[in-house]
Amino acid sequence: MNIRRQLTTFWRIILTGAINFIRNMSIAVAAIAIMVVTLTVLLLSLIINTTFSNTISQITNKIDISVYLKDSDTAAQTDSLIKQIKILPNVASVQYLDKAQVLKQYEAQNAGNQQLALAISETSNPLPATIHIKPKNLDEISSIKTFLVQPNIMALQSNPPSYSGSLEQAINNITHATDILKKLGIIAVIIFAVICVLIIFNTLQMAIFNRRDEIGIMRLLGANKAYIRGPFIVESAIYGLLAAVISIVIINSIFVTASSTLQATTLGLLDIGYATTYFDNHFWLFLTFQILIGIIIGAASATIATRRYLKFKLKK
Repeated sequence: MNIRRQLTTFWRIILTGAINFIRNMSIAVAAIAIMVVTLTVLLLSLIINTTFSNTISQITNKIDISVYLKDSDTAAQTDSLIKQIKILPNVASVQYLDKAQVLKQYEAQNAGNQQLALAISETSNPLPATIHIKPKNLDEISSIKTFLVQPNIMALQSNPPSYSGSLEQAINNITHATDILKKLGIIAVIIFAVICVLIIFNTLQMAIFNRRDEIGIMRLLGANKAYIRGPFIVESAIYGLLAAVISIVIINSIFVTASSTLQATTLGLLDIGYATTYFDNHFWLFLTFQILIGIIIGAASATIATRRYLKFKLKK
């Protein structure tokens, strides 16, 4: 019987909150609008940072250090060098190609060049055996460079090591852009969240003022604090729910428009194709995330506001 009464009370709180939301729609527009902006900036920042991280990962996989060996190097010297390279802290993988494999790879890469193919067929293989090194972290690639320029290691090489410098610079640019956008996103979310809370405070203050007589009667009749406070929390949670849905619709429209209008997979450093696919694949997760964040912001703001404006103490 007690549980039934509690469920009935809970349902009445939800229903009253929904009615109050409809009644106060005109003064709630500002709160919903700023919450939409907050949630949109938050989710866009998340998607953009993930997209940049994917771009960095893809470029990193294309970067390696090529070590060209002398034809006079013995198998024992080559094996020893490969073992030393593998144990370096920043080495992700090591691939060794002998002269025949290097030539085969070179021919495959230049299959359309008939003159080059003819020239190669008329000469002995001039290409050196090569060790390809993939680093784990480009920021610490200097440790590999330091190892390779040691005199005893250089003595085994026919030419200085080759580095993918242009790709490394591209990653540095993307990493720098990611750091800036991440910081700007955090600052923007904090600013809009604070504004959102303040607007909800003012909205609830007006709602409480408009219903001061009703609240006074409820307290005289013995209504507990949760029953009085509950509808305001539900009302603000609806703000968050509605703002989350609007935010998702806006973001979806942005990606649909960008994909169809730009007719390209990239926009500067941002891979629009990946960002759109990532958003589509995680649509329901993002919708749930937005709804939860929106409800939390709304409910938390309402809880603080009602405690302040209704003069409720923390303890019953």
